[in-house]
Amino acid sequence: MTKADIVSEISKNTGIEKVAAQKIVDALMDNIKSSVAKGESVYLRGFGSFTTKKRAKKTARNITKNTSLVIPEHFIPSFKPAKTFMVKVRESIKK
Repeated sequence: MTKADIVSEISKNTGIEKVAAQKIVDALMDNIKSSVAKGESVYLRGFGSFTTKKRAKKTARNITKNTSLVIPEHFIPSFKPAKTFMVKVRESIKK
């Protein structure tokens, strides 16, 4: 499912125009991205949480050049689904 599909479904289910639904989806995604970029967590009850995770500094190898390089510590975005979401996915896949 793509973002356009999500906009179409929201428009069809709520009766609002696709342009308005597009603005709502864009605003939601922008707010989630900006909050996570600031280091804040976003919790959506029944869906999941968006957080940042810290990756430690590590040494990696470039096997083609046979050299080592250091990857500095950095932060990455992370999503953890809610328990009810995971249960629903598990049950629907079993059927």
